[in-house]
Amino acid sequence: MDQARVAAIADRLIDAYDRAQTLEPITSSNPSFDVPAAYAVLREIQARRAASGWRPVGRKIGFTNRTIWGHYSVDRPMWAHLYAHTVHLAVNGHATFALSGLVQPRIEPEVVFGLRHPVPEVGDARAVLDAVEWVAAGFEVVQCHFPDWKFKAADCTAAFGLHGALIVGPTKSLDDHSRDRLAINQPTLSGLRGDAVPGRRDRRSRAGELHTRQSGTRASAPRTRAREPTRSTTLGRW
Repeated sequence: MDQARVAAIADRLIDAYDRAQTLEPITSSNPSFDVPAAYAVLREIQARRAASGWRPVGRKIGFTNRTIWGHYSVDRPMWAHLYAHTVHLAVNGHATFALSGLVQPRIEPEVVFGLRHPVPEVGDARAVLDAVEWVAAGFEVVQCHFPDWKFKAADCTAAFGLHGALIVGPTKSLDDHSRDRLAINQPTLSGLRGDAVPGRRDRRSRAGELHTRQSGTRASAPRTRAREPTRSTTLGRW
């Protein structure tokens, strides 16, 4: 896909994000739009956001749970950046987050990893865990700019990876003993290393990043409190 078309799609998606509106899936009018093209659009969006002051602090890995692929009409995981202003810490294990400005928001539980150095591109689960400084439970508030959450893999990849916000609970530092125990549960690490996400060109993780992946459940619509004009939802305790 040439740069002019990449820029035009990025224009549409940024406008939908900034105005909190839906738009027709890209693949509806452009059936040849595929995942590699989607990552080209995502890189264009990320470059523009960085130029306007958005600071990337980590990455989300979405659709690591293969059992929900059929429900969402996708066939692979995806990744996208997290930004300083979209990541929120749950003070004392409790957080309240305003849903205003998000489109068709849903909530899903997450496992969040804090990295102390880049994740190796080769090696076993224990080698991957050696790069992890801490873990935490979290919630991602995902959003979808396509009507009724209907899209293909390329659409949702280009559309910010469906990211809205990430709420991070209290962190638990890892020592060698806990890394050894966690290494037994290798599926938990799916998606933490770059080669687990097809189409990802920027595969190198960085020290200090947050990485988050689905805990294995389907996203659900958050419940808002009655008579709460700010449309906020309390995201629970850890």
